[in-house]
Amino acid sequence: MSARLLLLGGTTEALRLARRLGPDTVYSLAGLGRVPDDLACRVRVGGFGGAEGLAAFIAEEDIELLLDLTHPYAAQISHNAARAAETAGVPCWALRRPGWQPGAGDDWREVDGWDELTRALTPFQRPFFTSGREPLAHLHEIPEHQHWTVRCLQAEPAPPRAEIIGARGPFSLDEERALFARIRCDVLVSKNSGSASTEPKLQVARERGLPVLLLRRPQLPAVTRQFEELDALYEALSL
Repeated sequence: MSARLLLLGGTTEALRLARRLGPDTVYSLAGLGRVPDDLACRVRVGGFGGAEGLAAFIAEEDIELLLDLTHPYAAQISHNAARAAETAGVPCWALRRPGWQPGAGDDWREVDGWDELTRALTPFQRPFFTSGREPLAHLHEIPEHQHWTVRCLQAEPAPPRAEIIGARGPFSLDEERALFARIRCDVLVSKNSGSASTEPKLQVARERGLPVLLLRRPQLPAVTRQFEELDALYEALSL
């Protein structure tokens, strides 16, 4: 792994990989959540200024390989990464984590975007949002018959008929069971991230017979190489 790498992170897998890489790697984070301070590689926080800014950074830093290990729903970043790599003339490898698949007893319903989601939520009274910060921009729209619980990285004051929980996973099965019981939710809202660290909430929803509204995954760009498992990507780096 003598090549200079730029690792676009923000996921559990990205941090795991960053811990195995040395000073020739730049680990890039958007700045949300905790920034690790115990890595051998260089950590960069903040945006690049779109695909053009990212391509310029790749050239300035003599980056030889771009690694996209961003969240499956960070579509804009992934598109910028693919364009920047093409512009800079370097390969782009991506980890494309498989989505969750429903099992026996699951009631999963896919929705496209916020408008469709809110329509699907109409019959429910106590939705539990685990889909990021987007619900925070709509707290003023909470229907009179609903109480929202929103879990995201950072807590903030909540209006009436809402609770905002600031917490970072992974969450154990027992923790999720206790939370579901306390907030008395009747529907779970999630992104289909495919992460094992956030999967226990789906098991609790199954145990309680709750429907799950899943925001459909965005389309991601084609890249030079695509991997479904981190170990496979790491092995390819080591060759």
